[in-house]
Amino acid sequence: MFIQQSIRNVFQQLSDSVSQLSDQAYRQPCAVLQQASVGQHLRHVIELFICLYRGYESCIVNYDKRERDVRIETDRSFALYQLQQIEGCLERPDKELILETLAGKNTDEPMMVQSNYYREIIYNLEHTVHHMALIRIGISEVSAIQLPHEFGVASSTIKYRQECAQ
Repeated sequence: MFIQQSIRNVFQQLSDSVSQLSDQAYRQPCAVLQQASVGQHLRHVIELFICLYRGYESCIVNYDKRERDVRIETDRSFALYQLQQIEGCLERPDKELILETLAGKNTDEPMMVQSNYYREIIYNLEHTVHHMALIRIGISEVSAIQLPHEFGVASSTIKYRQECAQ
């Protein structure tokens, strides 16, 4: 499916970029990201995919209950391994899911929303691109590596820019 290939493409960009960072740069708090690190943003992306993967079988996905595994945000090799693992699990049939979420911080009562696998995988892709834009900003603070021009840019924006250039 096209969406899974799009996810593989952004994962490849993430892997290529994170592989070029030093361990220290990956973990370094960034002032421009309110002291969050590149690793923390990548952990967040990875854990949402893990939540979707785990919730697929039970048909209930809850992104609020992610583990917040410090190892992903501090160990580049482990984070890259997690990206590879997720890539291997993307090809699944669409099916109905329930998205379970807390509507606000002042409630313990979860809200249940009808969804499906394809909708959630698209959400995760868009969410990943959003965090890649933040990761781009963080990388520019902690490293001099050059990122691809389209890193952290939505595919619709890339297409729009191409149309404007013609």
